[in-house]
Amino acid sequence: MLNKDLFYKTIEKFDISVDDEAFNRLDKYAEMLIETNKSFNLTAIKEPDDVTVKHFADCLAIFKYVEIPENAKIIDVGTGAGFPGLVLKLFRPDIQMTFLDSTKKKLGFIENVLNECGVSGEILHMRAEEAAQLSKYREKFDFATARAVAALPVLSEYCLPFVKVGGTFISMKSAESNEEISEGKKAISILGGNIQEDIVFDLVENMPRRIIKIKKNSQTPTKYPRPSAQISKKPIK
Repeated sequence: MLNKDLFYKTIEKFDISVDDEAFNRLDKYAEMLIETNKSFNLTAIKEPDDVTVKHFADCLAIFKYVEIPENAKIIDVGTGAGFPGLVLKLFRPDIQMTFLDSTKKKLGFIENVLNECGVSGEILHMRAEEAAQLSKYREKFDFATARAVAALPVLSEYCLPFVKVGGTFISMKSAESNEEISEGKKAISILGGNIQEDIVFDLVENMPRRIIKIKKNSQTPTKYPRPSAQISKKPIK
């Protein structure tokens, strides 16, 4: 289902080497995504070439800009159809990945893909603001990832509480995010982090993307994350 030539051509600029086994796992995921999407809306991107570039190559670009050690613990917050978490896991099965979402059906899809590909991961059916208050998950992860889930001040309150001190929150954003990044700086600081790097790159020609690396410097105050209604109505400013 992936366009193999286009896939390798797109990722070569990121110095990423994908072997045949990893490609086959990613291809199986793409096939299941397109098939499942016929009966359950997982993605608005449906054409194989678009899926290849805008979902799969896009997520793998993380490895160009973020050094992820072997056996790193990552939580993918609001994982949805599995971007970026499932792409990262199928490419690097050593990663200890937790897939967090409040929609059980989407997590069921991810579980099916993991089973088909012979890879294991933790499925967590909870709201982020509730899971982040549990000692089992709070400040236990080397990385948190999120892709276009919410504006950065809101997203940071959902994600940074999961990240251990010294870890990193990786936020995947559109290139036109200057305003929300500016607005998010105070929230990030209050939550114990700071923007370490703000990377804008071209996925392909005329398709800019953005990865924001937020370093966790100190513990998140225990009052965060707040209930979701407060987070959305009164973002930290």
